[in-house]
Amino acid sequence: MALPRKIAINTGGGDAPGLNAVIRAATLAAVGRGWEMWGVRHGYRGLLDPAEGGLVRLDQERVRGITYLGGTILGTANRGDPFKFPTKAPGEQVAVPVDRSEDLVRRFQEEGLEALIAAGGDGSMRIANALVKRGLPRVIGVPKTIDNDVLGTDMTFGFDTAVGIATESIDRLHSTAEAHERVMVVEVMGRNAGWIALHAGLSATADAILLPEIPYRYEAVAEKILQREAQGRSFSIVVVAEGACPAGGDVTIKEVGDAFRGVAVLGGVAERVAVELSLRTGKEARSMVLGHLQRGGGPSTSDRLLALRFGAAAVRFLEQGQGSGMVALRNGRIELIPLDEVTAGIKTVPLDSDTVITARDMGICFGDEPPGHFAP
Repeated sequence: MALPRKIAINTGGGDAPGLNAVIRAATLAAVGRGWEMWGVRHGYRGLLDPAEGGLVRLDQERVRGITYLGGTILGTANRGDPFKFPTKAPGEQVAVPVDRSEDLVRRFQEEGLEALIAAGGDGSMRIANALVKRGLPRVIGVPKTIDNDVLGTDMTFGFDTAVGIATESIDRLHSTAEAHERVMVVEVMGRNAGWIALHAGLSATADAILLPEIPYRYEAVAEKILQREAQGRSFSIVVVAEGACPAGGDVTIKEVGDAFRGVAVLGGVAERVAVELSLRTGKEARSMVLGHLQRGGGPSTSDRLLALRFGAAAVRFLEQGQGSGMVALRNGRIELIPLDEVTAGIKTVPLDSDTVITARDMGICFGDEPPGHFAP
């Protein structure tokens, strides 16, 4: 397989701390090999919509001093799937999803691009895999998401930063919760995987952690709160992932899905849980949603390092003549794994993991405990 001489990089989906570090590492690694590096603006939109800014030439000067910056200098897009690209017909005011994947492959070829480094989450990896099958020459995926739910890699960059922000926020709530003798319910991100809730909740000594992987019963959480009350602990902290749902119930939806993303916008579960716990315990309960704070700002040291390793490795795999795949962290080493493996599902929290067992050993409630488990 011939070595590429002109490659592109893009960042798709939600932003995450560490994206700029990936761009810098990949650019410097490519330029150091005498290759051209081009950034695609706003996911794939830069190749499909001239108004989005097209391609940006990346060199040492363009990526100087961006490792510690949050966000992405290339911009990103949640509605940039080339297979469902927002397109307005002549004379129409409303955009409809249109498959423009063939247009994208053609534009890629017209620009003389020979490979793409695609940084994104599980959705971006599915798009990358589909584009390879549609004819894009080579794609190296770089797993990015604060949710840590990309299959095949032990860790995604962005996760450590999000957990640190959530942990610090929960830490700060302890004093006000205790002062007012309240139940504080904190909502963190996590649609289908509760990694942030689990790690931040355990680290910040939450009393209950509600995960998408474990349907919860309000009665079990209320029992835990009343047990603490009987022991003289007049406040409680509950951490809930946005995708957690009660046993036999559904997730809490803030907005219905649209034609492009195809998924509903989750939100409001913390308020829902707070109301139910107040009714069952008689205690005042307040809710707080951390939202986009979790993925804002600069990356932690751990995320910077992982992102830099991923970015440089993507270029090395191209130099080695490797085909398409995704860089992944496995047992401390960076490997290239097939995109078909990555897109087979998502990585959820194993219920028998050491972290979950540790939390249970410490008396943290997951809402699935049998009646009487937390009886005073």
